[in-house]
Amino acid sequence: MSQDKLIQEGDVAADFLEGLLDIADLDGDIDMDVDGDRASVSIAGGDLRSLVGPDGEVLDALQELCRLAVYRETGERSRLMLDIDGHRAARRAELVKLAEEAVTQVKESGARVALAPMSPFERKVVHDVVAEAGLASESEGLETSRHVVVLPAS
Repeated sequence: MSQDKLIQEGDVAADFLEGLLDIADLDGDIDMDVDGDRASVSIAGGDLRSLVGPDGEVLDALQELCRLAVYRETGERSRLMLDIDGHRAARRAELVKLAEEAVTQVKESGARVALAPMSPFERKVVHDVVAEAGLASESEGLETSRHVVVLPAS
């Protein structure tokens, strides 16, 4: 997708979020960027925990609403990522560490390691770390039980 289209996605999402913050009477600074092949929008400042929710559930729902707003405006599906108060960035760091530990365990034991259930975003982070380490991984399970399994080198 072109840089201009990604910027447009970010702008649409930022406008949507600005309206949401106004309705909810919350303060926050909205920042839009392009991260690789997707638009990235973040909100920081104020007390925004309610927009993250337990385990990021509200954040995930808001991200989907932003994607729907982009679709409504552009007619194209979006892969936009939303972060609020650094929640995704912090979770990404935790997941990288978890994935690195699983890779070490698999390399030492030669046995596959199954991780706890994760969201699609979380599984993608783990798959990327495992691939960088030269091992393979796959997702198993259904819906809320879907999890990553790190496989030994073949």
